[in-house]
Amino acid sequence: MSRRHPFYARPLLATAAAVAVLAGTAAAAPAADTPPERPATLAAALDDTYYQDALGKTGTELKAALHTIISDQTKLSYSQVWDALKATDEDPANSSNVILLYTGRSQSKNDNGGNADQWNREHVWAKSHGDFGTATGPGTDIHHLRPEDVSVNSARGNKDFDNGGSQLGEAPGNYTDGDSFEPRDAVKGDVARMILYMAVRYEGNDSFADLEPNDQVNKGSAPKMGKLSVLKQWSQEDPPDAFERRRNDVIFEQFQHNRNPFIDHPEWVGAIW
Repeated sequence: MSRRHPFYARPLLATAAAVAVLAGTAAAAPAADTPPERPATLAAALDDTYYQDALGKTGTELKAALHTIISDQTKLSYSQVWDALKATDEDPANSSNVILLYTGRSQSKNDNGGNADQWNREHVWAKSHGDFGTATGPGTDIHHLRPEDVSVNSARGNKDFDNGGSQLGEAPGNYTDGDSFEPRDAVKGDVARMILYMAVRYEGNDSFADLEPNDQVNKGSAPKMGKLSVLKQWSQEDPPDAFERRRNDVIFEQFQHNRNPFIDHPEWVGAIW
């Protein structure tokens, strides 16, 4: 039976007062370092509702609890992913555009497809690392699908993530070699948290492979992605920003109705791995 949470059917409202009403508490002023569009009370309200069964746990118990929570989701078809990404990755400075993950380029939402310089759907957890292709489930989970330039997407291919390599001429700040890809600094943490979300969400109990991170590269089609030690470092060095947090909210509110817990609680990376 599908598990539901008090926040599940309601949009995440963008004021501290509104969140306080949902949580049944008096309104509190957000902390001084909290962006006005994401009040401190929102995190508390999520902990009181969505994440309540995960609090206080660590290690395998935390991973199992989060798996149960985030597995309650609406699944998209691969064709629906196009429109979803136009909303999740919208350029905050230009609502007609999306921001591409690796290049950082702002590009028209309608300039998508398979031709040179268009954008297509990048699977951050490479499809071959689990052999799920574009099947509804991991192949269409927009928590790890992002808009990217066609040729840059091809250059990344199915490589693991690690530091080093030669800089991509078409995407300065990104590096690649024969078995790994290093994204630009501004999205290193985003990439890490997407990979770790996939490892918690897909545990081999829903007809798909058990996806797990490991500390290796060049694993081919095995359901592993690396390099875990580097991903953990990236998550620490590049904490969630406003774009990543908004994206998590849009996925939760409008599309899949589940969240990436490592955006809401980056400290859970170290608590599990």
